[in-house]
Amino acid sequence: MNKPRLAVESEVIEQRNHPRPRFAGSTPPCQEGEKNKDRTGHFPKEIFVPLTKGDAARSLSRRGLRFLGSASEYVFQAECRFLFLLVFIGISGCNNNDGTTITESGTLEATEVTVSAQVGGTVKQMRVDEGAAVSEGDTLAVLDATDLVLQLRQAEAGVAMAEAQLKLALEGMRKEDVAQAEANFNNAQSDLRRMEELFTAQGVSQKQLEDARTRFTVAQQMYEKAKTGSRQEEIALARSSRHQASAVAAAIRKKVSDCYILAPIAGTVTKRYIERGELAGPSMAIVKLSNLQEMTLTVYLPQADIPNIQLGGNAQIRIDAFPERNFDGTVVFISPTAEFTPKNIQTRDERTKLVFGVKLRVANPDGSLKAGIPADVTFTVGQ
Repeated sequence: MNKPRLAVESEVIEQRNHPRPRFAGSTPPCQEGEKNKDRTGHFPKEIFVPLTKGDAARSLSRRGLRFLGSASEYVFQAECRFLFLLVFIGISGCNNNDGTTITESGTLEATEVTVSAQVGGTVKQMRVDEGAAVSEGDTLAVLDATDLVLQLRQAEAGVAMAEAQLKLALEGMRKEDVAQAEANFNNAQSDLRRMEELFTAQGVSQKQLEDARTRFTVAQQMYEKAKTGSRQEEIALARSSRHQASAVAAAIRKKVSDCYILAPIAGTVTKRYIERGELAGPSMAIVKLSNLQEMTLTVYLPQADIPNIQLGGNAQIRIDAFPERNFDGTVVFISPTAEFTPKNIQTRDERTKLVFGVKLRVANPDGSLKAGIPADVTFTVGQ
C-alpha cells in the first residue's frame, strides 16, 4: 500500500527539521524492526502524524523563508523553485556564440532620401502618391515657373547684346566708316594749314587756331582707330561682358529646370509632405524616397568576435515574420574604432563593454523585409 502524499510530505519535512520521533507509537519503526510493517513491507498509514501549518512555518522560518500555505503547498513551491532554477541554468548555458557561429541582433534600416525643392513656387502638379515605385530621374512634382521664364527671356536678350558687341570689337569698323574717318582727317588737316597761314598774316585769332588744331587731333585718332581696329583690352572687355550675360542666363535656366523635381534614386515613395496648390519654398521637403530593394543592418560585436568577421563575408539573417527563411547578408563595413554599446542596442555581454559596429547589406528583391523590424544575424566562424 502506497503512502498518501500528505503523509510523505510530512515525513520528508519532519525528517529534515524535527529529528524527534513523530509516530503514533512510543517506539519508532527503525527500532521495532519489522513488527510495525504490514504484509506489503510498508509502514501502515496510521503511524504517520500529519504535519501542521505551525510545524511547516517553524521549519521554513529556520531557513529565512515564509510559509504561504499548507504542507503540500510548501512542497509545490519548492518544486517550482527547482524547475525555475533548471530553466535558468538551461537558458544561461545556451550561448549562441559557441565558437562556430556568432549571433547578434539589430534593426533593419532602409536608405532614405528626402527630396526637397531647390526653388520656391506654387505646386502645379504632384505626380506620385505614397507607395508608388519610382525610377531614378522620374518627375515627382512640378512647380509654377512663369516668373522664372520671363527672367530667362530677359537674360537671353542680354546675352545676344553682349555677343554683338564682342563681334563688333573683333571685326572692327566697316570700310565705309574707315573712308569717312579718312575724309574727316584730310579735311581737318587742310583747315589747320589754312588757319596757320591766316594766323601768320594776323587774319585769325589765337583761339581759332587752337580750335583747328583740336579738330585735327580728334580726326587723326579716329582715322587711326578705324584702320587698326579695336585694342586687345577692348576685345577682352567685350568677351567678359558676354560671359557674364551667359552666366546670368544659365543660372535662371537652371532655376526653371529645378521647377521639375526629379527622383534622385530609384525607390518607393514612403512620405508626401505637400499637396497640389500649396506654396513650396526653397529647401522645403516634397517627398521621402526609400530604397526597399536593399536594406542595411548594423550589429555590435565585442572585440573578441571581431577577428572572425571579414569585409565581404556572408551572414544569415532571420526575422520573426519568417522564422524558417534565411536572408543573405554581406558585411560592407566594420568600425575601425571601439565604442560603448548604444543604449537602444542589446547584446549578450555587459552594456559597458566596448563593442565594434558591423554593417551588413541585405538584399530584399521581393520586399519581404521592412525597415524598423528587428532581425537576428548569424556569422559562421572561419567562413
